[in-house]
Amino acid sequence: MHFRSYLSSRLNKHVGSAALKTSIVLGTALCVIGSFAMPAQAGPGPVVATTQGKVQGFVVNGVSEFLGIPYAAPPVGNLRWRPPIAHAPWGGVKKATAFGPTCAQITTLGVFAGPANNNEDCLYLNVFTPNPSATAKRPVLVWIHGGGNYDGESNDYDGSKLASQGNTVVVTLNYRLNLMGFMALPDIDNHEGHPFGNYGIMDQQFVLKWVQTNIANFGGDPTNVTVGGQSAGASDTGINMVSPLSAGLLEHGICESSCPINEALLSVAENKGAAFEAAAGCGSQSTPAARVACLRALPAATIESLAGTASATSPYIQGPMVDGTVLPVLPIQAWHTGAFNKPMTIMNGRVEDEENFFTAIIEYFESPQAPLTAAQYEAFVNTTYTAPNALPPGLPYPAGTAAAVLAHYPLSAYPSAQLTWDAVGTDPASCAETHVNDLLGTKVPLYAYEFDDRTAPFYFPKLPGFVSWAYHTADIQYLFPFYHGGNAGIPHPLNAKQTILSNELVAAWTNFANTGNANGTGTVPWHRWTGSTRQYLSENISALSTLTAAQYAQRHMCAFWAGILPYTYGAAY
Repeated sequence: MHFRSYLSSRLNKHVGSAALKTSIVLGTALCVIGSFAMPAQAGPGPVVATTQGKVQGFVVNGVSEFLGIPYAAPPVGNLRWRPPIAHAPWGGVKKATAFGPTCAQITTLGVFAGPANNNEDCLYLNVFTPNPSATAKRPVLVWIHGGGNYDGESNDYDGSKLASQGNTVVVTLNYRLNLMGFMALPDIDNHEGHPFGNYGIMDQQFVLKWVQTNIANFGGDPTNVTVGGQSAGASDTGINMVSPLSAGLLEHGICESSCPINEALLSVAENKGAAFEAAAGCGSQSTPAARVACLRALPAATIESLAGTASATSPYIQGPMVDGTVLPVLPIQAWHTGAFNKPMTIMNGRVEDEENFFTAIIEYFESPQAPLTAAQYEAFVNTTYTAPNALPPGLPYPAGTAAAVLAHYPLSAYPSAQLTWDAVGTDPASCAETHVNDLLGTKVPLYAYEFDDRTAPFYFPKLPGFVSWAYHTADIQYLFPFYHGGNAGIPHPLNAKQTILSNELVAAWTNFANTGNANGTGTVPWHRWTGSTRQYLSENISALSTLTAAQYAQRHMCAFWAGILPYTYGAAY
């Protein structure tokens, strides 16, 4: 969702392997193991020692799963809005057979996230491993869930297929969200002497340190760690590539919808923090210490009530920010200058119809639900591309942009207002991704893709007249079986062709985690992005194929958007 902040203020913000012949059967078997219907284990599961104590998991279809391992102390009371610290040791053996609590959130975007809750004690991770043996030394994939950094959870990500079919150790995690996880408060930032603002990112980095210390006992190789994520998880992956605090903790990065360009400047974030402090009733205290004490004494429910509603975030919500320590510069500046952690190998991609996820949310919350209209589409364009809206960090769209967009994307050229809206909402960020690929591909090995399966199962309930196609988040279910968005999403099995594509993507993702090269023994080579080979892997159920940057640019109207989006503005910061 991070590219929504790049495009507008409306929401505030992958080839085959040698095992492919047998993986269809395996993938089909695994598809019936969605996290919503986990079969019971047969007998006691394996016990693994961590630095805090022993944990006992369970085994499903040959994969050992350890769920709900606490990786940091609960960030409650005086630990609220502080960097994470180590969890206290425990005696005996802790059962690791159920996911930990979902982090506090209120905006669930209909079926995407949730449930809404006030949990602050939520810093738990999960490990999926083919064999918890300290001698196995398998590649490790740490996966960061999406949700705009204001909602989402790890519970819906079943890492068993990636672990089993890809012979990889998969780690998923919860991290602090919304006002709990991303909050710049001058009274803390200027007086307490610790890293501030990006607490959710610091949680992720604490997990990466936990992996360095503990993952060998689960069969993983701490010297071969890939960090990946989708949407906000992709943005956070990019931030971890840039952050000096992540140096030495990861070797590869996977940005699934997609590597970031911008995040907020600290001044913007602190203005939101000061407004939140006043709205919470703590702004009238006479000293910084008293105001912070007031904020840390607030019930979690009070804070979450200021975070927004089920369908929208509040004006106090802030995602990652350039704080100078966790994130020293804008990502686009780091991509320009090469000031990011190396060695690094990157996979960067998007889906063909990103915007259809966001238009689905709009229709979902309408009463009565009805297809989006021409008037709504025109209002979206006029609102998005007219002042005071601007490209962060404050560069305005050229005058007449809204009129130019409406002329270039006429309703008459598309089957419906919704699909016109999809094109307008999807194309700019897709074009921006090519620019990021050009910047990164000259500095490190990079592989680019577009997920093009327009038959992908849609986990929203049936919406009148809605065409989902390859919508934002559609690709996750091809990697994590039965992924269905969140608490209210509807899981669907993959059909035979989709299962083949799923197997191909799992092979690519785990080949990449193992070697930094997504290619296995498939018939379609996935070329590294270079000045002479600017090529996307097109992922669809017909067959994996290639898409040149020129073809991709034509699909997404990039010649038009080049005159609107100042792709190189990061060089000025």
